[in-house]
Formats: sequence, structure tokens, C-alpha cells
Amino acid sequence: MPEPIKPPDDGELEPVRIPDPQLEGIEASVRRLMEQSAQQAQQLDHLASAPEPSGSPFAAFGMPGLGGPLAAGPPEPRPILELDGEEREDELDALSDWIDDFFLPVYGAEVTTAAPWCLQWQEHDDVVAWLHALWLAYQQHKDPEAGLSGLFVWHRDFLTHALAAVRAPGGPLSACMTSPDRPAHRLLPGPPPSARTETAATAEADGPAEPTS
Repeated sequence: MPEPIKPPDDGELEPVRIPDPQLEGIEASVRRLMEQSAQQAQQLDHLASAPEPSGSPFAAFGMPGLGGPLAAGPPEPRPILELDGEEREDELDALSDWIDDFFLPVYGAEVTTAAPWCLQWQEHDDVVAWLHALWLAYQQHKDPEAGLSGLFVWHRDFLTHALAAVRAPGGPLSACMTSPDRPAHRLLPGPPPSARTETAATAEADGPAEPTS
């Protein structure tokens, strides 16, 4: 059994001496604590001086549902045929720029009877809808988030089908320009309303039937 430590004769305890490696570790820990305390103090000063427009104590944190400001996301794309007025005209102008500056120089094959085109394609609502959808898909698939195969998917799944529909021999532009030397534009008449719609419209025009006696 070890003998108990006896105090010195004069009654004073000798100071405890910590080995040098342990002392360095303690000093480093104290420095880290002091640095963390200084950073926390700066954060508290910043939060205390930040305005709270909503009156919520959580506004400075920007947390949804706690009064913080919400980041505005990009507007959701809408089909161009659902737009009206100036909004539709602006979207059509942007689409026309993409068609003239990028699409036609790259993918605008020679105009023939098998691949017609129209210099006034903006007047064909179905063609506008096809090309606008193709443009939206292009913007999505060229984004880095689409990955390295994004544009390949766009060519395979979107471009091929859009061109086959828009420039088909019997498609919406079949009565328009089939030769660059003979520019033409013609809107083909669509099918009439169905028989059910015509019957309902006739009944509405005739008014309610008179009761029989």
C-alpha cells in the first residue's frame, strides 16, 4: 500500500507540475474556446442589429414558416398558347429569336415538298406550340443538372419528333413553302366541331322545349 503524501514541514503545498506535452494541449484547447467565443459574439451582434420586418424573432434566420424572407423561385414555364396579350407576344419574340438564330441555321434542312416550311410559321398555332415545347425542352436539357447526356436526350426524344410533326409532307405546313424560290403561306382549315357539340349548340339556340299538355 503506497504511503500517503506528507506535506512539507513548513505547511505549504508544492505546486503541481504538468508535463510539457499536456500543457501545450491545454493551451491549444483554451485558444480554440476563446476563438469560438469570439465568433459567437460576432454572430450575436449581427443578429441583434439585423432588422425584423415581420416582427418575428426568427426573421433573421430566414426560416420558412417562422417569419423569415422566402427566396423567390423562377417562374414556372407555361404553354405559349395559354398566354395572352403582351405576355404572349414577348414569349413569341423570344421563341422567334431562338428559331432564327440557332434552330434554323443548325437544323433547318433544305425546303422541299418532303420538308416544307413557312416564313410566317408564327401564324400556325400548332407549329408555334410544337416549337415552343421544343425550346422549353432544350433549355431544360442543356442545363448542367441534366448531366452530360442531356442534349443527347433532347435530340433523341424531342427534336426528332418535333421535326417529323412540323415539317411532315402532310403536316401543318404542307400548303406553304415547298421551294425557297416560291415562298407561300396558307392556313389549312381544321375539322368542324363534333356532332355532339353541334347538337348541343342547336338545342341551346332553340331554347327550352315547351311542355306538352
